Amino acid sequence: MRSTAGSTAQTGTATRSEHDGRVRRFSTAERMVHRATGYLMLVCLVSAACLYLGPLAQLVGRRYLMITVHEWSGISLPLPFLLGLFSPAFRADLRRLNRFAVYDRQWLRAVRRRRTSPEARPAGKFNAGQKLYAGWIAGAVLVMMFTGLLMWFMGLLPAISRTSAIFVHDLLAWAITIVVLGHMRKAFEDPEARLGMRTGYVSRSWAQRYHSRWLREERDGSVGERADEV
Repeated sequence: MRSTAGSTAQTGTATRSEHDGRVRRFSTAERMVHRATGYLMLVCLVSAACLYLGPLAQLVGRRYLMITVHEWSGISLPLPFLLGLFSPAFRADLRRLNRFAVYDRQWLRAVRRRRTSPEARPAGKFNAGQKLYAGWIAGAVLVMMFTGLLMWFMGLLPAISRTSAIFVHDLLAWAITIVVLGHMRKAFEDPEARLGMRTGYVSRSWAQRYHSRWLREERDGSVGERADEV
């Protein structure tokens, strides 16, 4: 998926920069997808707050503009994902996110037992919590788009009332807000993870400590799919 810094050999999803002890974690395409999706999600949540919360709505005003911004940012949310599918690196990481390994179940058991040591929480390139988050947020966005379209185009599905669509849309919006805030909190607690998303590289020591199975897969060549960097 990525080529090694200082080497022409390709190594699956991570590449190694041996001279500075850093590991390539994300390609440019992956970082762009994450950044664009994050910005669109933020615009969705802020514009929704300007429509839903009375005091904020009065402060901002321009309700029609907020409705337009909210509708189009929401309908555009899948666009970065769809464009990312042109990247072999992005597709390879999607396959990782869709797989649950034995050590992922061990990670979840450690969370339930409140064991926080990295040894108790083995992980590949993505840990079990990140996989669950990715799957949940993808499903939630699809439901939000569906209910939003029902509200936007009244009569699209007469069997489903607009009131029902609004109820599901609003309830899920609160759930997404809570989950996204939790995701952001975890990111702020891990500067190295943020560095990896910002620059594409993480320290080898961090990867070995928190994602040792990922490095082992790369070293052993056991990753099922290979991809060139995009």
